[in-house]
Amino acid sequence: MDVIEDADGYARIKSGVHDDLADLYIKAKDEHFATTFRACGFAAAIASSSMTTELVTGMSLGEAEGHDEEMVVATLRGFPEDKIKCSALVPEALRQALADYHRKLLMISSVEVNG
Repeated sequence: MDVIEDADGYARIKSGVHDDLADLYIKAKDEHFATTFRACGFAAAIASSSMTTELVTGMSLGEAEGHDEEMVVATLRGFPEDKIKCSALVPEALRQALADYHRKLLMISSVEVNG
């Protein structure tokens, strides 16, 4: 996937179990956002990355904050038990990217208030 150069939120997360690595970028527009990812590692990590971005497309920022690996596993059906940890990678990256976005909003708000 492509990198969002002017991303509003970003997170990089590496699996502590395998060598899976994922970068997740979000671009906010009103109360919704676009997301893209780059992932490398096991096919399960890449599939769950793709599914995460598909599942959150069209969600509000608040709805996306509730997204978790159980949603990914349920949607992918038949995920091997030994690959479940791979499915947690990008939902965690999504939470971190949303937190990064909120931090940036707070910094902007603070600058505007303190002018």
